Amino acid sequence: MNKLFTLKLFLFFGGLVLFLGSCSLLPFGNSGGPKRSAKNPGSLSTATGREYFSNYPDEDDEENGFVVPDYSGQVPGPNQVLIEGGRAVLGTYEEDVFYSHDNIERTVTVTSFFLDETEIANIHWLEYLNDLRRSDTVSEEVYNNALPDTSVWFKELAFNTPYVDNYLRYPGFRYYPVVGVSWEQANDYCNWRTAVVNYDRTISYLGKDEEPEEGYIPPIESGVLLPSFRLPTEAEWEYAAYGQIGNQWLDEMQTHRRLYPWNGKTIRSSTRGSVGKFRANFKRGRGDYAGIAGALNDRGFITVNVYEYEPNDFGLYNMSGNVNEWVYDIYRPLTYTDVEDLNPLRQTEALDPEGLYNQRQDLINNTSRVYKGGSWADQARWLSPGMRRFMAQDSSSATVGFRCATHVLGPLE
Repeated sequence: MNKLFTLKLFLFFGGLVLFLGSCSLLPFGNSGGPKRSAKNPGSLSTATGREYFSNYPDEDDEENGFVVPDYSGQVPGPNQVLIEGGRAVLGTYEEDVFYSHDNIERTVTVTSFFLDETEIANIHWLEYLNDLRRSDTVSEEVYNNALPDTSVWFKELAFNTPYVDNYLRYPGFRYYPVVGVSWEQANDYCNWRTAVVNYDRTISYLGKDEEPEEGYIPPIESGVLLPSFRLPTEAEWEYAAYGQIGNQWLDEMQTHRRLYPWNGKTIRSSTRGSVGKFRANFKRGRGDYAGIAGALNDRGFITVNVYEYEPNDFGLYNMSGNVNEWVYDIYRPLTYTDVEDLNPLRQTEALDPEGLYNQRQDLINNTSRVYKGGSWADQARWLSPGMRRFMAQDSSSATVGFRCATHVLGPLE
């Protein structure tokens, strides 16, 4: 009995050791270490067993072997917040009073991206103009082409002249959204912002106070450079504006759709302490832009500070009202039937050439760009993120501004 008991005990503990050993292998890769990731590639290749080298700006490890720089993950650009992607029903949820039927509801998936939490403000544009003026490589023509069209404020039968002269540059308007900017100018700003942000990141990467050598660009493999700033796609903008993550319930269930970037079917707040207050800057009705003196409900006769009103569930301000915002897409009335259902975008005339619109050739063509969101001069129907309008990409308005997006590259670990 003692020998039998000893044998059983040996088999039990032997099996336990084998079981624990097999369990210990579960969280490890074939190389014997933990499973690898972008942030933790390890020091040895799991394919060849060779040693990796970490490169530093002042060292040339490429002579020694394959360089795998340290990587701590992608960071958002200044003033940007993460918009976690997912499946969504996009399209017009508001009554289509104009019978345009150009944004019928459909299910799509939008991948994650970063988006400015506010509209680009006058102070941001003045910084841009200052850089252009001081640059030795920028011509006077380029600088002049970057100037917003302040004449968009002028009306022959209204006294808006003070805005023509002061809206862009007067200190009181610093954090009001820049307007009078065309789609083309907005794209030029995105390119400038990309260059400035990545230049500063390059200097930090090199660890030097002096400028890097002319033409030096950190390799993509270093992870130093941010993706290019750009205008958001229409699908990205609309997805971010609705901010449906606040209505998530249980497993992939949402309690209800939203008509605006907030809960409820009205443009007034139902939150305790602010009941009845408007939740966006818009035109209340004919001749009514702000309410009555002593109780200016929507806080602005024209635009307002880019941080006015509560942000939506993604942390984005003024996705409805204040100013409309340019998006990247070419306008077509039937885009919703043509685009892909993953990251939809119309960037060409594919499946819907401009020649089909001969009778309206001056309106719908390959330089017609979409803008969304409603503005200080629009009535409430335009505040629903599903609504869409368009304008020539070289045109501008006192009611249209923009914000920038950047793409998320790889997983957000």
